[in-house]
Amino acid sequence: MDETWLYHYDPETKQQSMECRHSGSPLPKKFRVQKSTGKFPASIFWDQDGILLIDYLPKDQTIKAEYYSSLLVQLKDISKEKRRGKFTKGVLFLHDNSPSHRALATQKKLAYLRFQYLDHPPYSPDLAPSDYHLFPGPKKTI
Repeated sequence: MDETWLYHYDPETKQQSMECRHSGSPLPKKFRVQKSTGKFPASIFWDQDGILLIDYLPKDQTIKAEYYSSLLVQLKDISKEKRRGKFTKGVLFLHDNSPSHRALATQKKLAYLRFQYLDHPPYSPDLAPSDYHLFPGPKKTI
């Protein structure tokens, strides 16, 4: 599981940007268009076979233990559907040490769902696997 900020960007298609003009007429000036109209947080749950669940946080809301616990229930249901047969072996669950992940309500929900929690070392020098495999493009420095 990882969380990231995604930018909302709706690019103009070639059809939308076409203009009728004579060969000798100057190119029209285009105003600089802001690439992003905003950014929003997304929680992404994934395994070795791909993405299981993407949840976009509603505007003006933060991830609290109750909200995160409800995502864990959704994750279990979706995992049973998408990964039939693999779910019987159990789930090793790794997430970072954010407050909503360490909350008592979240720990109880993980135990109730029978997810085996793997400790993520604080201040680990290693990057999360999602930084390499899940979204390398958004994580690149420009």
